[in-house]
Amino acid sequence: MERLIFEYSRAGRRAHTLPDAPSVDFGWPERQALRLPEVSEIDVVRHYTRLSRQNYGVDNGFYPLGSCTMKYNPKVNEKFAEKFAGRNPQEADSANQDLLSKLYATERMLCQVFGYARFTLQPAAGAHGEFTGLLIIRAYHRDRGDARRTKILVPDAAHGTNPASCTLAGFQQVSIKSLQGGVDIADLKKHLDDTVAGLMLTNPNTLGLFEKNILQIADLVHTAGGLLYYDGANANATMGIAKPAAMGFDVCHINLHKTFSTPHGGGGPGAGPVGVSAALVPYLPCPVLDFAPEDGGHYYFNYALPKSIGQVHSFYGNVGVLLKAYAYLRIQGSAGLKKASALAVLNANYLKARLQKVYDIPYPRYCQHEFVISVQNFKKQYGVTAADIAKRLMDYGYHPPTVYFPLIVPECLMLEPTETEAKEELDAFCDALLQIAEEVRTNPALVKSAPHSTIIGRPDEVRAVKEPDLNYFNSLGVFSAYTR
Repeated sequence: MERLIFEYSRAGRRAHTLPDAPSVDFGWPERQALRLPEVSEIDVVRHYTRLSRQNYGVDNGFYPLGSCTMKYNPKVNEKFAEKFAGRNPQEADSANQDLLSKLYATERMLCQVFGYARFTLQPAAGAHGEFTGLLIIRAYHRDRGDARRTKILVPDAAHGTNPASCTLAGFQQVSIKSLQGGVDIADLKKHLDDTVAGLMLTNPNTLGLFEKNILQIADLVHTAGGLLYYDGANANATMGIAKPAAMGFDVCHINLHKTFSTPHGGGGPGAGPVGVSAALVPYLPCPVLDFAPEDGGHYYFNYALPKSIGQVHSFYGNVGVLLKAYAYLRIQGSAGLKKASALAVLNANYLKARLQKVYDIPYPRYCQHEFVISVQNFKKQYGVTAADIAKRLMDYGYHPPTVYFPLIVPECLMLEPTETEAKEELDAFCDALLQIAEEVRTNPALVKSAPHSTIIGRPDEVRAVKEPDLNYFNSLGVFSAYTR
C-alpha cells in the first residue's frame, strides 16, 4: 500500500527554504505550531506522481458508469473557464458584464434546447436542482391556495435522489409501479387525486428506456391538477432531438456536469440549472439574470421577484461549470448536440447487441443512452454476483460500471458508453465482459476473488462505513496507523 506523506518525514529535511520574514506582533494568542511533514522536493514530487498514477480518471480510460456518466470534457472548455477564474463575485454588475453576458447566453441556449421560458443557473448539482424544482412546485400550489397537495409521485425505477428531494421539500413521496420498463398507467391512475402536487419522471428512465406513454402521462397528471417534473440526468440521449417541455414537463433540471462538459467524479463540482414554463417563472430563485437594452444594454441581477422561493446558492451558482457548458453549447450548436445524442444512443445499442448473446437483458427493447444487464443467473448457477464482475473488470483495466441500480432489477449492472467512445474502445470493453462471462463458467473462484491487480483487494466496505478512521495523528502528534 502507498505510504502517506507523513511517513517520508525526516527531521530537518526540506523541499525549499523561504527567506526570513520580519517578526510582527499582531497581539494574537500563541498558537500551536502546525505538524507538517519534513520532506525533500523529490519526495513530494514522486509521492504525488505515484498517487496520480493510481487514480482512474476519464483521461485514463473508458468510464462505463450508468446514469451519472463521467464523459470526456474537451480541454478547450476548461481553458475558456479558466479565463474567468480570478473574478470576485462581490464586484458590481458593471464590472463583470462580459461574464454576465456568458451566463445570460447560457440560459437562453438552454431555454432553446429544452423548450422552457426561463432557467435559473443557481443549483449546484442534480439533486439540488430537484430540490429547487420541487420548491417551485410547492410555491405554485400554495400561491393558488391549494395547500392540500402534499404528495409527489415517483416511479419505482427513479433515481435514488428523487425520494430524498421530495422529503427535503416537504412532500410525501408515493411510489408508482413499473410495467415493462415504463410507468404502470393503471397504478398511476389509482394515485391521482387532489392531494397530488406532481409526478417526477426521468425520460429516458434509469433502465435506458424512453417512456412511450409520456404524452398520456402528462395529460393524466395535468387533468388531476398536478405538475410534471423532468429529471434531466439522462438528457444526453435526447438533447437536440426531443424537448421535455414539448413532452408536457412543467419543470426540469439539467445536469451540466454530465451532459454539457464537466464530469464531476469524486463529488464535484456540478451544476443543475432548473427550467420552468412561463406560468412558473414568478417562483424562480432570486436573483434572475436579466438584460436591460437601454443605454447600450447591460446585464444585471434582478431581485424583484415577490413570489420567488428565495436564493438557493450563493451568488449565481458554480460559475466555472456554467462557463464550460457555455463553451460546449457554442462549439456544438444545435446540429452538434443532436449528433452527440445520436451517437450516445448508437453506442449503447451497439454494446447491448454484443453483450445480449451472453448476458441477460431484462428489457431487450431498443434502448437510449444506457441499458441494464442482469447476472442473476450467474449468481444462481455459480455464486458470482454483479459486484464480482464489476471488480473483475478492474483487472482488465476498466472502471466498474454502476451496480445494483435501479433496484427493480436484481444483480444488475448499468452501462452507459456516452457519445465520446470509439468503436475500438467499445469492442475492447465488450471483449473483456465476454471473457469474464467465460471465466464465470470455467473458473468462478477467479472472478469471486477479484480484483487481483489492484493495491487493495477486497476491503471490508461495511466496516469502512461503520468505523471510519480519518486521523493521521494521535494527541501527541505522532503518526498513528489504522490498527483496529
